[in-house]
Amino acid sequence: MVSRALGKIDGSLIVVALVIAAMVTGAVSVLRLDTTGESGSGLSAEYAYNLTKLAAVDPNLILYAEMGQPIGTGFRQSRAIAVDASGRMYVTGDRAIRIFSATGNWEKTIDLSGEPRCLTVWEDGSIYVGLGDHVEVFSAQGQRVASWEPLGDEAVLTSIARHQDDIFVADAGHRIVLHYDTAGTLVGHIGGKDPERNIPGFIIPNPHFDLAVSRDGLLRVANPGRNRIDTYTIAGDLEFFWGERSVDIKGFCGCCNPVSFALLPDGGFVTAEKGLERVKVYNSDGGFVGVVAGPVQLGKEKQLKICNTPEECRGAGLDVAAGPDGRVCVLDVANNLIRVFRKKEAGR
Repeated sequence: MVSRALGKIDGSLIVVALVIAAMVTGAVSVLRLDTTGESGSGLSAEYAYNLTKLAAVDPNLILYAEMGQPIGTGFRQSRAIAVDASGRMYVTGDRAIRIFSATGNWEKTIDLSGEPRCLTVWEDGSIYVGLGDHVEVFSAQGQRVASWEPLGDEAVLTSIARHQDDIFVADAGHRIVLHYDTAGTLVGHIGGKDPERNIPGFIIPNPHFDLAVSRDGLLRVANPGRNRIDTYTIAGDLEFFWGERSVDIKGFCGCCNPVSFALLPDGGFVTAEKGLERVKVYNSDGGFVGVVAGPVQLGKEKQLKICNTPEECRGAGLDVAAGPDGRVCVLDVANNLIRVFRKKEAGR
């Protein structure tokens, strides 16, 4: 559930807590180490997960059903998905954006100068795209209208969101959220480690660093290394966070989840995990609601693993977007497929 951010914490207490945590973590790591490698999972028999059991989600928890057949993106390497106010789907991949109707028919391709990692579509149809180290803006007709200042070789832009006249960009390379105005001027940074403000910073083991702005104007940011979603004000204050590391269906499994999330029309969250790939729904306070799709529904039942270190899960994972009607669009980055899920009718 939601955990509130507190004021300044005594430094000595933090040091003691960190030392204890390190000792416990070290002990657990020794217990889990499989020196023979015969198990294949990296864990001893005592701690090995029954992945088949974990993959089999209780049918009563699955609240969504897939609509039709998966949609091929047409890319060799898909990367991100967004949905506009009319339900059209925008997918980035290779060096382009491909636009699909709400029913999955290809409509248009916008060629790009580089390889895109993320995008968002504003109310007027304008498209903001993260291209390596900078943002480019396109009109609804697909014409480039702006290219913002590059952020350097270490920048890895992984998510973009707009709220009124504020644009927020997640930079996994620098582990920070960038705050821009509509002209592309950098206004400030959000989420950097700041003990005085009780902000621990982001842990980003892999380039999966998602964000969104809810209707209340609060910035929601995935903190995958901490297995949670943080909530910031636009001024950069950490208000609260929710989420926990657990293989249980209610938690986020492994070292670095969720890899992506989106906001639903009712203010809830839809999240995606890698390794043990699951798409789930939480309410606006972070309470578990149910499952959109488990590994079986996603066609991933033969690719299961629990990633305890970033090196164990280098795959691209899943990206998610939510339509204005509550549909959930899941981009299978590895297989270049879009799966669309709709909430089941009551009693079905």
